[in-house]
Amino acid sequence: MYLFNPDNDLALANFSANYTPPATAARMAGELALLPVWYGRGAPVIAEGEENRSFLHGICNILPVSSLLISYADIRLHHPEVIIPWGWNPALRKRLVSCGVQEERLPSPAALQMLRDYSGRLHAVNMLRELQVEEPAYCGESHYFNSPEELLAYLSSFPGDKLLKMPLSGSGKGLIRILGAITDKQTDWCRRVIREQGGVVAEPVLNKVEDFAMEFYLDQGVSRFAGYSMFRSAKSGAYMGNELLSDRRIVEMLSAYIPVDRLHHLRETLLEKLSTRFPFYTGYAGVDMMICQSGESYSIQPCVEINMRMNMGMVACLFHDQFMESEGQGRYVVDYFNKPGNALLFHQKMQRESPLQVVGGKVISGYLSLTPVTEDTRYIAYVVVCRSA
Repeated sequence: MYLFNPDNDLALANFSANYTPPATAARMAGELALLPVWYGRGAPVIAEGEENRSFLHGICNILPVSSLLISYADIRLHHPEVIIPWGWNPALRKRLVSCGVQEERLPSPAALQMLRDYSGRLHAVNMLRELQVEEPAYCGESHYFNSPEELLAYLSSFPGDKLLKMPLSGSGKGLIRILGAITDKQTDWCRRVIREQGGVVAEPVLNKVEDFAMEFYLDQGVSRFAGYSMFRSAKSGAYMGNELLSDRRIVEMLSAYIPVDRLHHLRETLLEKLSTRFPFYTGYAGVDMMICQSGESYSIQPCVEINMRMNMGMVACLFHDQFMESEGQGRYVVDYFNKPGNALLFHQKMQRESPLQVVGGKVISGYLSLTPVTEDTRYIAYVVVCRSA
């Protein structure tokens, strides 16, 4: 049984069973509740509302999607053996217990505390250093400061833009970009984060040319490679979407900058290091990376983030594997519209200009919304697929 809870990173940082998500996060969770339909391989999905039920009935006519929708009120009637959320946190555990799920089927408080530790950005800081000791050609630097004075001294020690990160927050969230000198407001932010989370991660901004990730699945100390992910992000670090491409095509594109054997070596190294660093974790782990340029040469920043949960890169990988031809290409996007009606206008325009074509349960070309779109919708997830050459 699958559940999309995009507020997980905020809830894990808060770490209270009584945590209440911001209204925007709650809205996103409701409007994109059907996202697990596209990666859950037919398993039941927890989602509320007639709009979701009608949407699922509609797509069953064109694609082989067979998920059963279950409301929170009805969870106890289905006696779920396994619940697979976007990520685990104490507030979700409490909510599921209140819905009648037996506690022994949920992570214990001790397991959640371990997951919170595993999810901290300090692991990415340390992993980057380990990788660079073994392969000095990797670029980038990242530092963890638990003293405001030491952090400010570091920021003033060299020119150029810097990036500050909360130790606990999701990929693309909890970030502040320093343009030149740090401002008083940003200094206050640093002091607050150090007081609440124990530290701040700081690093110089690199000359990035590509964002990509290696996706893994860990199972109590045993890891396997799950696929490549190529994505787009804003200067702020906010996630903008994924390319829908085969692993072969992504490696081919990255090889324009980096030798393929270096990518393969990094993949094998991470398989070993992730198993050792996170021996008691079961679930997906995405390691975000960058191709960066310095002069005429390119190098890999091999560990920008480690996302210890389901992530949008894996959604793109699994959608491509299940619903597209092996060499099909396209884009996967999660978008927000700030005015009522704009999402529906966009949806209708895309349906007219890029009509969907499905053959044998595979999207050959066109636009497909992965979640319902109504007059009130603000968040949508969709794909646009290009016809293969």
